[in-house]
Amino acid sequence: MYIQRYFSIAAAPTALTIGNFDGVHRGHQAMLTRTVEAARSLGVLPCALTFEPHPREFFAPDQAPARLTSLREKLELLKSHGIERVQICRFDYRFAQIAAEEFIERIIYHGLNAKWMLVGEDFRFGARRAGDLTMLKLAGTKHGFEVEVQPVVMANGARVSSTAVREALTAGEMMHAQRLLGRPYSISGRVVHNDHLGRKLGFPTANILMKHNRPPLQGIYAVEVRGVGDHSWPGVASLGVRPTIGCDLRPVLEVHLLDFNREIYGAHLCVDFLHKFRDEEKYVDVETLRRQIARDVDNTKVFFKHQNQNLRNRR
Repeated sequence: MYIQRYFSIAAAPTALTIGNFDGVHRGHQAMLTRTVEAARSLGVLPCALTFEPHPREFFAPDQAPARLTSLREKLELLKSHGIERVQICRFDYRFAQIAAEEFIERIIYHGLNAKWMLVGEDFRFGARRAGDLTMLKLAGTKHGFEVEVQPVVMANGARVSSTAVREALTAGEMMHAQRLLGRPYSISGRVVHNDHLGRKLGFPTANILMKHNRPPLQGIYAVEVRGVGDHSWPGVASLGVRPTIGCDLRPVLEVHLLDFNREIYGAHLCVDFLHKFRDEEKYVDVETLRRQIARDVDNTKVFFKHQNQNLRNRR
């Protein structure tokens, strides 16, 4: 996949879709699938334009929602859905001042050489969000690119959106989040050294360096981990500030892999969150914490036993 951060005259024409794509949920996936289909039909590159940081993080960082995906995670998901070129627009004061007409002329037409475009029903662009679908379609007629509008994607009677995914994760409704995403919610990162507390307590953990300053979920979860072998590995994850220890200002993601004893420092892992057991709690001492971790591990084994039994029954 070709990733470009700065604009130049595009060498190859594109079928283009535009969005923040946070979470790359089922609504985004419908857009990406349609874009790839159009690109193949026209014989051009399927391209996605996205923004870094999220515009809401730029305008109101204290009020911006928690990100569902880091930039790396988003790029990997875009690639997995067939996007061959990604244009990353650095969203800063200068970019925010680009007039809608200039956005079309300089970025869509000259910069990305769009021959076809797909946007959402509520798409707005340019300074003060002055650009709308009418303006975009008129520009398409002038410059020779087609504009298509993606209908809203629904799941269980509700609109699929990044906000809906965040709400499901915050509420611990992991199956609902999975229906909205079309996959389990995941966080990826590299395994790094920490204080080795889990090992001291008898439950060694992989400490995963996250790119999320404010992850959209916290608590204790049954998880599956990809990146430790040819198949995913079951485990129990703790995501939060470790209140019993009281030394973490930023959330920490730690995963205890069941029946696993290899060193994996430096490995890049992807953690799929399947089921929430409980919120974080502060215990009176480390021994009480150790006993609770043991219960969490037992509960995780029961969860996967039931899950495997259900899979066998469906066969």
